Amino acid sequence: MISRTTTTRLGLLLAVAAFALTGCATSSSTTAEDVTASESVSISDGWVKSADEGMSAAFGELTNDSDRDITVVSATTEASSMLELHETVENDSGEMVMRQIDGGFVIPAGGSLALEPGGNHIMLMDLTAPLKAGEEVTFVLTFSDESTYEFTAPVKDYSGANETYEGDEMDMDH
Repeated sequence: MISRTTTTRLGLLLAVAAFALTGCATSSSTTAEDVTASESVSISDGWVKSADEGMSAAFGELTNDSDRDITVVSATTEASSMLELHETVENDSGEMVMRQIDGGFVIPAGGSLALEPGGNHIMLMDLTAPLKAGEEVTFVLTFSDESTYEFTAPVKDYSGANETYEGDEMDMDH
């Protein structure tokens, strides 16, 4: 015969065990979903091309530590009144041209995306002041989940990245 005290203790033990298991399941499943893109993305080796006026570009390696793809939809900086997320592609004439990328940059889950001369980059199209080597520029990236990530990159002299902007006669050689 089981005593009333033993039954009560067994019931309490089962209730505590069920609660503990439920708590564990809930915290592990919501953690991944609750993490914003800004908490999962970082940049390394960021830099900006020096320029006296006109256009420049920002480069670096964006890394995504999450288990889902993350999309950068826009960027802002006080160094330029107009920024676009660009890709470099071959046009019908065989020239390499820059153009705004549809939908933004996708940083693959657990991977990275290179922003580099001749490839994907953040285009500063109307500089508010000269960008001199040794200065720093602060950017804010906005992701598709509306979270933001701020980073600062040094300005460097660089003679490359002189691609033509598609649909315009402007180039980065200002």
